[in-house]
Amino acid sequence: MRYLILVFIAFAITVGCQQDKSKYIKNQGQAHGTFYHIIYKSPNGVDYHKQLRNTMQRIDKSLSTYDPVSVISRINQNDSSVVLDDHFLNVYRKAEEIARETHGAFDITVAPLVNAWGFGYTEPQRTDSVSISTILNYVGYEKVHLRNGELIKDTAAIQLDASAIAKGYSVDLAARILEMKGIKNYMVEIGGEIHVKGQNPNGAAWRIGVDEPTEEQTLIDRKIQRILHISEGALATSGNYRQFYEKNGQKYAHTINPKTGYPVQHRLLSASVLADDCMTADAYATAFMVLGYHASMDIVETHPGLEGYFILSGDEEPFEVRYSEGMQSHLKD
Repeated sequence: MRYLILVFIAFAITVGCQQDKSKYIKNQGQAHGTFYHIIYKSPNGVDYHKQLRNTMQRIDKSLSTYDPVSVISRINQNDSSVVLDDHFLNVYRKAEEIARETHGAFDITVAPLVNAWGFGYTEPQRTDSVSISTILNYVGYEKVHLRNGELIKDTAAIQLDASAIAKGYSVDLAARILEMKGIKNYMVEIGGEIHVKGQNPNGAAWRIGVDEPTEEQTLIDRKIQRILHISEGALATSGNYRQFYEKNGQKYAHTINPKTGYPVQHRLLSASVLADDCMTADAYATAFMVLGYHASMDIVETHPGLEGYFILSGDEEPFEVRYSEGMQSHLKD
């Protein structure tokens, strides 16, 4: 599971804010193999934690590759009796859409490669040019087809991995639940993927920190590179600088290029994507780490509703920051 790099800082808001701060409710816990934090202004002071938690659990039953009886696991096991639920269908259709738009940089069939390199839900496998070439025969979103509510794989060896989009989907679903309850001020964060609307308890836009891309592994050592101010929308970040391993002097990052079969090697250290929904932001952030900066910025500039914030390794300075024009308004000092 990829290590997401957004830091949620709304929980660090100091006391002594608006008089109605007590109406903001905070929920937190574990889901999807990570932690979640949700804060919202409930008009009647009602706590919706149980409903939110139950929804996350149902999503895991559909999309978690770590659950052997989930929908996606049964698909990977070629269980012909599996019934595709709405959660799987929603995520699969979005994954297919973004795969087409990124020319396969985002690919839900990348599971065999992720597993082979030791970043998936199985033990690492052999990774030489012959084995990777063989695995590539089973990778490619165009080799899977949705027909009459049934998923058809060109070959039984194809396996799916929704980890790069499922958390964003879960964030959106939690936000939708809050919206249906009449809640207009909220922040939903799951594993660094975020959807916000309205104001935080201080009466200001939500403040979301983007990590400085260093290899430090602990939360204590993490540093904020920039704070983004967002009143509505979803933000997801993907990066290669923490989840990696070294073997024989070579560093292997967790982002795998579905076209080559190998971990990516370029200057882009992290990509943060702002979109209307978190599922879209989540998938594009992963795709951008495959594509690199220039191709990613080309996509951002031609897709209304997408904004990007990119951190690259610098030539003279440690980091170089670039972002789309629309991101400027969120970079208040």
